[in-house]
Amino acid sequence: MIKNLLITLIALTAIALPAAARPQLTQQLDSAYLLMGKKTVVKVQMLRDGEPRGVLVVQDKKMPAEVEISDAGVTDTVSLGNNRWELRRNIVIQSFDSGFYTLPPVLYVEGNETIASGTLALKVIPVAVDSLTDIHDYAGTADAGLRWTDRLPDWLVDYGGWILAALLAIAAGLFVWFKWFYKSKGKEGVRVVERKIPPYEAAVGALNRLREEKLCEQGQEKEYYTRLTEILRVYLQDRFGINAMEMTSSEILEALKANEETRLTRRYMSEILSMADFVKFAKVRPLPDDNVKTFRSAMQFVEDTRPVEPTEVKPTQAPEKK
Repeated sequence: MIKNLLITLIALTAIALPAAARPQLTQQLDSAYLLMGKKTVVKVQMLRDGEPRGVLVVQDKKMPAEVEISDAGVTDTVSLGNNRWELRRNIVIQSFDSGFYTLPPVLYVEGNETIASGTLALKVIPVAVDSLTDIHDYAGTADAGLRWTDRLPDWLVDYGGWILAALLAIAAGLFVWFKWFYKSKGKEGVRVVERKIPPYEAAVGALNRLREEKLCEQGQEKEYYTRLTEILRVYLQDRFGINAMEMTSSEILEALKANEETRLTRRYMSEILSMADFVKFAKVRPLPDDNVKTFRSAMQFVEDTRPVEPTEVKPTQAPEKK
């Protein structure tokens, strides 16, 4: 008797243990009734012993064509303690066709093992429509009234603001220009025009200001020679019409050679441009005597090419007749 009882208990325990350890996979709808066009959530849950290493698979291809998956969701894995684990996943579905539909099971796949949940029944209820069943024609056209802008061309309406702003900017520019050009007027409306500084005076003044800055004494030889050559290039442009600002050193020397007034003084410019190129491009630091000599050559070139002022010739008086 006791032996039979022990065998029975062992058999019941062997049957009960695998059943308790078997994973449980379920899916549940928030509501089995769904209003057409609305959304509902399918809650998927799986309980099992041991850390899960598989994945939950949503069989979207077996889903009825009238039911859409708005959001497949993500799987959350939660430890419940005592080596007990839970997998959760929320799937959002939606349908725009009324009827009764069967949702396929969700699968859990781990290695060669596949577990399926049960199926779900979903009923989609149609939306109540207006009690007016008559089909009405399109409404007639209504006169919205014309505004004054409707009579203008489309390009003027679209870009009118920009055009007005541009006209105002032009008007303001003209006003400032006339205000500067006509600085003062006498009673008779005499226009006063500023006197333009002659090229010789402008070059001498710029050279003297450059010397007073003493850039070479401060170790700024490159800045010094850059400024020096720019002054001479501007002088050549204003004095002889030579576009020196756009020329290389060799091109400037060729232009001076071709000019009758600068042919003899060309050697000064040759010394200046050579020294300037060495300083700016070869990074050579000239001696203080070289800086002084270069400046004197620049002043000498300007002085030698200074325009000769015409002298007034007094008419000779005829001898008185006796």
